[in-house]
Amino acid sequence: MTQRTGTTATTRRLAAVAAALLAATVVAGCDDEATPAAAPPPDPKQELLAAVPGEQDPAFRFTTSDSSGDVSGVVDPANRGMDIDTVTKDKDFTLEMSYRMVESRTWMKVNFKGAKDIQKLMKLPTKWMELDPAEIEGTNPLLSYQSTDPGNAAAIIRAATDVQVGEPGTYTGVVDLSAVPELADALEGVAALDDGDGQLPLSAVVGADGNLSSLTLEIPPAGKKKASEYVVEYFDFGTAPAVVAFTEEQAQQAPTAAYDLLNG
Repeated sequence: MTQRTGTTATTRRLAAVAAALLAATVVAGCDDEATPAAAPPPDPKQELLAAVPGEQDPAFRFTTSDSSGDVSGVVDPANRGMDIDTVTKDKDFTLEMSYRMVESRTWMKVNFKGAKDIQKLMKLPTKWMELDPAEIEGTNPLLSYQSTDPGNAAAIIRAATDVQVGEPGTYTGVVDLSAVPELADALEGVAALDDGDGQLPLSAVVGADGNLSSLTLEIPPAGKKKASEYVVEYFDFGTAPAVVAFTEEQAQQAPTAAYDLLNG
C-alpha cells in the first residue's frame, strides 16, 4: 500500500476544520451580502481524536506499557491484520508469546526461556500454530483483528475533560475513569484504583505527520501499588511491514498442548 506518511491524518483534521467553518457561516445584513462569521477556535479534543489511527491509514507499529508489562506489534488496516508480541517474566523462566491475526484467523507462537526446557516438557512446537476458536474455553473470545487502535487511545480521549494545547503537537487533559467504568475494565493495568478518585492526568503528542505518536496516563498509587504510567505509542506509519496470513508451510495446526496453555 503506497501512501505518503501523514496524508490521511492530515485529511481527517482538515475535514474537521472544514465542517466547523461550514457550521459557522451566517448570512447577515439587508444588502444580500453573505458575511461569514469568524471561525471558532479548533477544539483540542477533536484534534486529538482525529489523530488516532483509522482504517484508512497505512501499516504502523505500536507499543503499550503499564505496570503489568509491555505489548508491541504491527497494525495493518489494508489487510485487516495485526501482530502482537508479549513478554512475561517469572523467577524461573521468561515466556514470549506472539499472535498474528488476519481477519478472523489467528496464529500463535510460544517461546519459553529458562533453565528447564519447559517447551519440550509441554510438547509445544516452536513454529507458528493456527488456532481453532472452537477449542478456546471460557468467556474470553480468541483474539482477532478488530480495530486500528490497540491501545484504546480514542476511548481514553473521549473520556477526557479540559483538553488543552501546549507546545505545538502536545496536549494535556484529565480522564475520569469513574465516569467510564468500561474503560477501566478495558485497561487492566489501570483498573486497580480502589483507593483513588479516578482522576488521571493525560498527556499526548501528535507528530509532524499528523498522527498520534504517544499518549500517557499518570496512574496514582493505590494501596500497595506504586504510582505508574499507562503509555501508548504509534509510529512508523507507512514503513511498518504488511501483516498477511501464513502459508501451510509456515505454520501448523495447533496441538492439544497449545490449548492446554491457553485454557489453563
